[in-house]
Amino acid sequence: MTLRAGARTFGVEEELLLVDPESGAPQALSGSVIHYARRHDELFLTGGRRSNALETELQREQLETATPVCGSLGELSDHVRSARVAAGQSAAGVGAAVAALATSPVSVRPSLTPSHRYLRMSDAFGPTADEQLTCGCHVHVGIESPEEGVAVLDRIRPWLPPLLALSANSPFWQGTDTGSDSWRHQVWGRWPSSGPTELFGSARAYRTTVEALLATGVLVDEGMIYFDARLSRHYPTVEIRVADVCLDADDAVLLGALVRALVDTAADAWRRSEPPDPVRADLVRLAMWRAGRSGLRGDLVHPRTHTAAPAGEVVTTLVEHLAPALDRAGDLDTVIKLLGGVLERGNGARFQRAAYARAGDLRTVVTAAVRRTMAV
Repeated sequence: MTLRAGARTFGVEEELLLVDPESGAPQALSGSVIHYARRHDELFLTGGRRSNALETELQREQLETATPVCGSLGELSDHVRSARVAAGQSAAGVGAAVAALATSPVSVRPSLTPSHRYLRMSDAFGPTADEQLTCGCHVHVGIESPEEGVAVLDRIRPWLPPLLALSANSPFWQGTDTGSDSWRHQVWGRWPSSGPTELFGSARAYRTTVEALLATGVLVDEGMIYFDARLSRHYPTVEIRVADVCLDADDAVLLGALVRALVDTAADAWRRSEPPDPVRADLVRLAMWRAGRSGLRGDLVHPRTHTAAPAGEVVTTLVEHLAPALDRAGDLDTVIKLLGGVLERGNGARFQRAAYARAGDLRTVVTAAVRRTMAV
């Protein structure tokens, strides 16, 4: 099918670990990698134009990539893959490699990026900031107005946990299997401004909530509004932030398609004056915890009934919910194919545990993840 006229634009940000290609140990080299990339600008050129960007993050052992604004799933796929290639080539230029792992399997003491903002966060939050070496995948989707954006935020809340289950890619923390598929979700939850929200009802109410949080003096700045889904401060988008960085590029593309369709479906419901599900934030938090704990291995919380249901049933319900929007965008067949792939082989957590079971060595898990990251 062809892309419908006026399809929403979207883009993906991926946070990647910088690691030693032999030992698998995280390397505090983000500044050097970005300096190398800027000296070799051709790494970022696609069709004669700059297509991707590399940025620092909270810790020097991680790197962020960002696609340009994309209109189609094929375009997004190309840019996700070229961003990984650019990051990998730039890392190799300073003797490192990139791994799409949401936490480091190998023990590490992270090194804070020495920016004024991050130093303030370290001073204010102590170990929560200093130990926060986690990598997520954020999807931005275009909106027509803040009012539409908040209507979307109110309507997508119960549908976010399955996205975490699909992307879960962080079973190991400080050299130990945590028993969770996404331990990153647990670590990220230590920020006081993270997690699900109650219904806002209007853009004004959203803004009032943000201003009230800032007025407490707890947060360093508005960038620390770490809701699971939020309005972007800089772009006319909603930003969905629940996912682990995906080990496979295909899964990042799948995530982008699902999130865009989720936004489209919610906006359509708002225009039809369909009210959002009034499910409480504490119940959504439990659903998110369940998704991070067991991933696709067992039950999840069903987005409609809010009771336990097999993960396969929940994922099927998600796709059925999004099918009209996916079909309009021309993405339905691709999503069914990509989803079949992840359900057959499992998420990143399953890959990591299988790699460890074969070798009994967490260093091997990292080196295998580097190869999988770059298999674009």
